[in-house]
Amino acid sequence: MHNPNSAIERVKNHLAYKLGQAMIDFTNSSSGGGYIALFKKLYKIKKQHKKEQKIYQQTIQVFPQLKYPSLEACSDYEQALRYKFHLSYMLGEVLIKAYQTWYTGGGFKLKNNIKKANKEFQIFREIFKEFDQINSSILEGLIDNKQLFLKEFSRIKNILKIHQDYKAILDNIFHNFNYFIQNFDLIEEWLLSDDFKERYKKENHPYPSLLDPKKLNDKNEKINYHNIPAELAWEMNLPLPDNYEFVVIAGHSIGFSATLAMLYMCGAINDWGYVSAKNHYEKDFNMLIDQNCTQMKFISITEALNINDKYLSLIKAQKALILTRDPISHLLSWFKHTHTVFKSKISTLNIEDDLFIYDDIVKRTRLDEKDGKYFTNFIYKDATPALFFRNDVMLKLSPLECFCLKFEDIAPKNIVNTFSKLKDKLKLQPIDKKNKEMIESYKYATEYGYFLPVNLIVCESYSLYIATKESFYFPAHSTKVEVTELFEFTNKPTNLMIFVEQDHIHLLHNDKNFSKVNIYLQKFIDMMEQKVKSLYTPNEQELFDFLRQYKEAVVAIKDVLDKELFFMKKMFPNIVASWKYYQEFEKMCKELDSNI
Repeated sequence: MHNPNSAIERVKNHLAYKLGQAMIDFTNSSSGGGYIALFKKLYKIKKQHKKEQKIYQQTIQVFPQLKYPSLEACSDYEQALRYKFHLSYMLGEVLIKAYQTWYTGGGFKLKNNIKKANKEFQIFREIFKEFDQINSSILEGLIDNKQLFLKEFSRIKNILKIHQDYKAILDNIFHNFNYFIQNFDLIEEWLLSDDFKERYKKENHPYPSLLDPKKLNDKNEKINYHNIPAELAWEMNLPLPDNYEFVVIAGHSIGFSATLAMLYMCGAINDWGYVSAKNHYEKDFNMLIDQNCTQMKFISITEALNINDKYLSLIKAQKALILTRDPISHLLSWFKHTHTVFKSKISTLNIEDDLFIYDDIVKRTRLDEKDGKYFTNFIYKDATPALFFRNDVMLKLSPLECFCLKFEDIAPKNIVNTFSKLKDKLKLQPIDKKNKEMIESYKYATEYGYFLPVNLIVCESYSLYIATKESFYFPAHSTKVEVTELFEFTNKPTNLMIFVEQDHIHLLHNDKNFSKVNIYLQKFIDMMEQKVKSLYTPNEQELFDFLRQYKEAVVAIKDVLDKELFFMKKMFPNIVASWKYYQEFEKMCKELDSNI
């Protein structure tokens, strides 16, 4: 072997390949000597191979840096795997097996096993020739399940031929070839069913499921959602388990946190996060199969970056709750949020810390510091994936029922009444009196998020956790107890809460320096309120004044909103008509240029 970095050369240096090649050379040779000469040659090859292996092992013990890289690390690994299906390699495996079982009758089976190897070689050659999707993972699957594949070859070949014009399912089969072979009976039944034909093949669905979704939802089936890992379910295009009641379609700066808190109060739960589409699916999947979670479950879609066409294809949305907002106000809110700059995020405070550390910690960029080119880029690259993606989602999901909430519907004074109306439609629990009074007293201010949550270290024994009321309803804080009412404040934000770990509440009650803690908390609240009030906060009219200077930014906004509002104008025209600033924007467009 000349190149240890070549996987092909190393496979050809395997004993099986060398023995098989010697046998082929003997068969094709006209030289004499008969089988005695062949056996002598095979013996010499085996002896030499063993010697080379011994030298290699001794060498790397002294010089470990000379150890060969793994086959998988070689650039020609995939091509090398194909050499394991060469006749040379397959014949060599037969010879090695015959030698290992010689004293138990292996020699008597040699002739038949050689014929069998030739036949199997022809089968694999046919498969490789007919299907160009064969890659390294498929080859590994064939190597690991060779006999199982050969046993069911005629049936497997039949499935592949039946669906030869449906590329999406062939890709799925080959992508999960190991699983396909190991669970062939079940998959064959599904892929030959009328249900598969109607649901996937007939419409050329781009993400066909490799398993029957109906059976997957049945816990009594041998293979069901509860014994399939979420990652594998994603790879096999399995639709999400169907035990969710509805889908929330939201976005940034649109009241999603308040909606989420309200849904939690009404007995519904969701595991959301700003993650990739694949991770989003896996989080949803694991939540839906969690048998310890008895609350009603729903799915949320919050930005374009954590969804893709595949993710949406694996959702069955019977009901959708869509959050809406006047798009001009929405855009302005997102500009303020994304143009607020921190010097640093303080997540932990010590009660001895001077609050001067918050001086100049947060600053917001002014509109007049930007130009039209910048704002146009902001519209397309930043605002669209965060705010204006819901039209595509709604068109893809096509829910049977859609409930649309205006931004005003989730204002503190309206949100309880809003969800009371939705209670029966979404199968929500009624909100209790305590939560009703609390949420109606909310003062939504996302600016508090610049300072909260923060962990206040009171002493070595315990800390206080300062956050907004919405935070209390998220599972991450389930071990904490609210202690806000123990303190006396002036001008406290109504949605600010103070927590302590359940195990530490007695330490707070018995703290001799309790008044000192109260004073520090009041100073922190005063500082936070002063910082929030001092932040530059442009209004919609300032945005219009800015846009009148930059026609290209107006064109960009109109281009995005014309696409984004297609569904809303068709299904909820009355809501679109109620948007004061959007109507003013449309009027401004006509004034600037009738061709926009």
